[in-house]
Amino acid sequence: MAAAQERLTDGTDGMDDAKEEDPDGRDTAPAPFRAAVDALTAARLRAEIEAEPTRPPQRLAPFSYALEAAVVQEDEDLADGRLVLLHDPAGHEAWQGTFRLVTLVRAELEPEMAADPLLPEVCWSWLTGALQSRGLSYGEPSGTVTRASSHYFGGLAARPAASQIEIRASWTPREGLGGIPDTAAHLASWCELLAQVAGLPPAAPGDGSVVTLPQRRGPQPR
Repeated sequence: MAAAQERLTDGTDGMDDAKEEDPDGRDTAPAPFRAAVDALTAARLRAEIEAEPTRPPQRLAPFSYALEAAVVQEDEDLADGRLVLLHDPAGHEAWQGTFRLVTLVRAELEPEMAADPLLPEVCWSWLTGALQSRGLSYGEPSGTVTRASSHYFGGLAARPAASQIEIRASWTPREGLGGIPDTAAHLASWCELLAQVAGLPPAAPGDGSVVTLPQRRGPQPR
């Protein structure tokens, strides 16, 4: 997945370097991190969302885990992104906790949506609303919403103008029993954001059209 593979260095914790061996550090990780990752890998996602683990960043925290996902319909990627779980058992002053979630989500936009002056605020509210709708406690949210347009000229003039939205964000999931955050619920909220950016309707409560992460077929490049 090309979009989710790009450098993610915008001040929302950066996500550019990766380990080559023991990529998520689980062999030596403390129990809370292992439990948080196990909850992610056992999560069930909407059928339109294809996801798989990917190499996590190396220098942001002692322990990290990452996955990439795409919203796919009829073999077309409607949106894609990456979600990273960071863990520092000693705590992190900027996080105000021992865990941090970092994400990039991006999608192509219809011209009418791209022209909406309130689009950045709406996209940010999709993230915070998805977290709040599940009653999740979180802190220290930060991020950017970037809207970009491309116009083609010369030999590329036949291409229609294109617009894209990109959401970069990070937040601290509050820890529950045993110092473990509800990462599965945070993943579900993130997938809701991904689906909204892709233009999908909300999933109905108890929707059976969900699959367990990871799927064998990975997200495809554009």
